[in-house]
Amino acid sequence: MNTIISNPKTELLLGASLTVLHQESREWLDTVDFWRDEVKFFATILDKREVKKSEYGRMLNHLDKVHENLFDYLTEDIKRHENLLARLERGEKGISDGEYREEHRRLHDSMVLFENDIKEFKKMVFGYVKKL
Repeated sequence: MNTIISNPKTELLLGASLTVLHQESREWLDTVDFWRDEVKFFATILDKREVKKSEYGRMLNHLDKVHENLFDYLTEDIKRHENLLARLERGEKGISDGEYREEHRRLHDSMVLFENDIKEFKKMVFGYVKKL
């Protein structure tokens, strides 16, 4: 049996005003930019000669490049979400508050998953560099 664990913070936010949800979306964009900077820093670490020689180092370097592409996709999804909010606020036909909130929930879940992935990547890089 699959059980979904509800996050009370998420439930509260999804019931919040559109202004609060907009602010959270803006924070997500800032977070993605921060992650992008972190990954650039890790790329500098992984570009060292001894890292490039090892298979594990090459794998980490490749994962670093994958993250860069994912940042682009995530940023575009958030920007599209912000555009949906603008259309909702203008009262365009065919767009509902519920649709916007469901998309917000999906993006929130993506951010949580991606944050966990970034944490694991950082642990891998730190662990690897400590062994050098």
